[in-house]
Amino acid sequence: MKSLEFYSANLRQLLQQLPSVPKADPGFPKLTVITPSYNQGKYLERTILSVLNQNYPNLEYIIIDGGSNDESVDIIKKYEKYLTYWISEKDNGQVDALNKGLHRATGEWISFQNSDDVYFPDTFDTFGNAVKTLPDSDILYGDLFMITPTDEVTELLKTLPYSFLCQFIEGMQIHNQSLFFRKRLVDHFGFFDTSYRFAFDYEFITRYTAQEGVRIRRVEGLAGALRVHEEAKSSTIAKVGLQEHERVKKAYRNSQTIPIPDKILYLYCRFRKIAYLLGKMDWKYIAHRDRLRSL
Repeated sequence: MKSLEFYSANLRQLLQQLPSVPKADPGFPKLTVITPSYNQGKYLERTILSVLNQNYPNLEYIIIDGGSNDESVDIIKKYEKYLTYWISEKDNGQVDALNKGLHRATGEWISFQNSDDVYFPDTFDTFGNAVKTLPDSDILYGDLFMITPTDEVTELLKTLPYSFLCQFIEGMQIHNQSLFFRKRLVDHFGFFDTSYRFAFDYEFITRYTAQEGVRIRRVEGLAGALRVHEEAKSSTIAKVGLQEHERVKKAYRNSQTIPIPDKILYLYCRFRKIAYLLGKMDWKYIAHRDRLRSL
């Protein structure tokens, strides 16, 4: 595991570059990135640059703004020539904005990045190469960094190979900041559920991966960052978010044959995580996580 200072410098370098139009290459899978936005002008430009500066050669970038009254629209217009589509109009929130983007999407693959979060360098190249080498995949995902308002990396959260049981019992195993999924999953299994405010990502990943034959793979080198700041929606998740998570769990407890008690499942998932990290002999990361727990 590299130092957090290294990751911070690497990210800041990406976010300070001027974008360019990459040479088109249809040999890479077409990727649609959707950014829902509302009054996040303080961070939006860095989100946009984290997408454009990947220099991905087969990109469709869509921004759905909810009628911001800050500097967001001016920022979007600044990068308009690089965008496939954008709009600024009143909507019914983040999930509604994402669904608008999905209706517009023509990519074989979809990713979405909130207007205060970012992708890490080389993530799109890693994604494109992973699709070529793992052509039967339906969902690809990677790790999550936590960053401050000034792009300082404070934490790395490594993901494990996907387990539906652990998704069910522990909660989200995949972070949307480093998630890529085939559009055909949306076509077959539906859009994001607008009845959820916070846990829509948990609901749709659980819904998709509960389907027979959906293939999910963790890919080393896919990475996104969640920005922690006072205005972030995730900072206010508290009671409503927990209620929505319980709603998802209850729905899938009733629909799936899971005869194992929750307490046993929870112990299994904890043991699985420890065993995986020990098997990887990633001592630096284990020490990093232990240090954070002791703070």
